[in-house]
Amino acid sequence: MMNDSHVFHRTAGVVPPRASRGEGIWITASDGRRYMDACGGAAVSCLGHGDPAVVRALSDQAAQLAYAHTSFFTTDAAEDLATLLVRGAPEGLDQVYFLSDGSEAIETAIKMAHQYHRETGCKTRHHVIARRQSYHGNTLGALSAGGNMWRRASYDGLLLPATSHVDPCWAYRHQLPGESDSDYGLRAAATLEAEILRIGPDNVSCFIAETVVGATLGCVPPVPGYLRQIRDICDRYGVLLILDEVMCGMGRTGTLHACEQEGIAPDILVIAKGLGAGYVPLGAVICAGRIHDAFVAGSGSFMHGHTFVGHPVACAAALAVQREIASRDLLANVRLRGAELHQALSDRLGDHPHVGDIRGRGLFLALEFVEDRAAKAPFDPRRRLHRALRDTAFDRGLMIYAMGGTIDGQQGDHILLAPPYTIAPAEVQQIAEVLTDAVVSVF
Repeated sequence: MMNDSHVFHRTAGVVPPRASRGEGIWITASDGRRYMDACGGAAVSCLGHGDPAVVRALSDQAAQLAYAHTSFFTTDAAEDLATLLVRGAPEGLDQVYFLSDGSEAIETAIKMAHQYHRETGCKTRHHVIARRQSYHGNTLGALSAGGNMWRRASYDGLLLPATSHVDPCWAYRHQLPGESDSDYGLRAAATLEAEILRIGPDNVSCFIAETVVGATLGCVPPVPGYLRQIRDICDRYGVLLILDEVMCGMGRTGTLHACEQEGIAPDILVIAKGLGAGYVPLGAVICAGRIHDAFVAGSGSFMHGHTFVGHPVACAAALAVQREIASRDLLANVRLRGAELHQALSDRLGDHPHVGDIRGRGLFLALEFVEDRAAKAPFDPRRRLHRALRDTAFDRGLMIYAMGGTIDGQQGDHILLAPPYTIAPAEVQQIAEVLTDAVVSVF
């Protein structure tokens, strides 16, 4: 049946319900139905919907100055937000480049690394290494770097050739029986060193990785020590380390930056979703001072830019978001409620015959589903189990982020939970109860 929507929706020909209002963890559709936003859309709405301080900051900045192009001006909003971000960043990161979203920010980080090597006289360094089953965005450069086979397939022939992929650090699937975390971390990291040597160290520009892998694998944290090994390998061969914290950063895992829990600092850190909490489209690249210094001492110009870089309204809104998170100590709530949600899911679904793994950190949790727990065997992809789980939960008023192709781009199913940092204990239990009901119903 034809519809009157002229929007090109994600699923062509299918018009989703119209969202008309948001309040806290809830979104209300135009027909009056309420949905609990247990995934923040896509791990975006970390402050919940309708926060008055953020709405006020948006309005005030728009009234004062809505837009100023960065080839002519900087603004208080951009300068104040950059100062706040640097103050909370890992050691050595002290310059911020603002973008409109995570994909733009990843593109910027890759291009920044590429030009940095040219500013320092290393003109052969052009190759990008990432990990299989990663996701770094949907623009062509970000998609090329990403290892999401399902997303890449539609653009075969368009993707950049100077990229390659190594093993992820995924203990549930790749750690051997009896192998310690330390030994597995060493083995997983060694695939990066082998790839650098295969390509030639003087040809590699950067290695890019999600600190905690988000949508593609479903909230997979590295084993202890893995990222320290990666840091050492990058330093050994002069390769820049880019950490993608678009989804897992800005407090989502319980610390402002996920890499804090790994005890390392990247050369370039990419943030987005939780930065503006969905009130504005905003991403950012935070780079090491030595990278910025190379541009200052070299050409003096980063050959890159977008129309809405440093947008004043976006920066003012994000500044209000970050001040709210800090003043209300919401990261403590992330840690506390995250532990409660993990426990509630484990209590209800930990012994379910088709729940293979419950994992994640803070309020960044996922469940992977299997047909056979002992063998960790996935379901037939034709069942589209993740979609059935998503649709069943949605029918019950619960929004969850669902993905297929967890293992190799085709096989595997998982769902992801990323509720707002403001979530209350009763809402934690409600998520667990409704999700359990949906899982039981589907199986």
